[in-house]
Amino acid sequence: MTHATLTRRGLIATGAAGLAGAALGLRAARAQTPAAVALQLSWLHSVQFAGSYLAAENGWWREAGLEVTLLQGGPNAPVEPPVVSGTALVGVSAADYTAAAVAEGAPFRIIGVAMQKNPFAIASLPARPVNAPADLAGLRIGMALANRPVLQALCTLNGVDIDAIEIVPTQYSAQPLIAGEVDCLLCWETDLPVAMAINGIEAQTMLMADHGYAVHSQTYIATEDSLANRRAELVALMRGEVRGWEAYRADTAAAAALTLRMFPDAGLDLPTQTMQAERQVPLMFSDLTDAKGFGWWSDDSVEANIETLALLDRPVSADLWDRSILEDVHGG
Repeated sequence: MTHATLTRRGLIATGAAGLAGAALGLRAARAQTPAAVALQLSWLHSVQFAGSYLAAENGWWREAGLEVTLLQGGPNAPVEPPVVSGTALVGVSAADYTAAAVAEGAPFRIIGVAMQKNPFAIASLPARPVNAPADLAGLRIGMALANRPVLQALCTLNGVDIDAIEIVPTQYSAQPLIAGEVDCLLCWETDLPVAMAINGIEAQTMLMADHGYAVHSQTYIATEDSLANRRAELVALMRGEVRGWEAYRADTAAAAALTLRMFPDAGLDLPTQTMQAERQVPLMFSDLTDAKGFGWWSDDSVEANIETLALLDRPVSADLWDRSILEDVHGG
């Protein structure tokens, strides 16, 4: 869409009324023909993405000239292919997945970081708590074998011998811990501990991010081509995300209720979604986001990510992160 050029002579000829009419017409055209784009989520619908739901529900993307389709992720719906192909303008991913894709030639940049702290945690019971990585020595940890590199990175960062820990392959469930089959679980802070709490079992969690495990999670990725040629759409999409997540932070209970209204067939229950929404807040907001805005990250956190990703055999450089879209969002 281009703006008509109004010369001095043309302005005199049309008059102020004509100019006002043209401006109203332009705004009406924008309102009637929003640009259709898609945001690829990283997993199944849940309160994990409630900021996006709020942006859609409140029409904040449409105000910015976008019609945004939210594409559900899941075990059979990886984030990266739709973004590479252009089916999705932006994807919600994580720095380790993005690093792996870039190593295979994908032209990605991280343009926003929703979770200021990685949600990986070690969950244990109060009778035998894991308060620090050193406490893992001599314990049985339930986890998927695919996550061994994650545990190895935590151990390396904290000088713990991984061979002193007994790894027990388990399904992603709290039951092995409750039944005493393992002493702790490798999980997300916002899921298995919440499931236990809903059932009256209070778990102790040690957030791995508090012990050096720095991998940006729930990151927004876009291609280099989109950064070069679709900046206005990227800024509009991220501006809606910022508004949505700030509204989420202001009322997590309302965000949880909206999630269930929007996806009544997703098998979600309100108490679990409400608690997950509450527990997600300290992962997504910090003194840094208070000062700079939602989605921001520090140069120090990039350096820490580079170190941790190298331990995961995902070497990257600092240019994987591009803050220019957020600078436009928050600067504007």
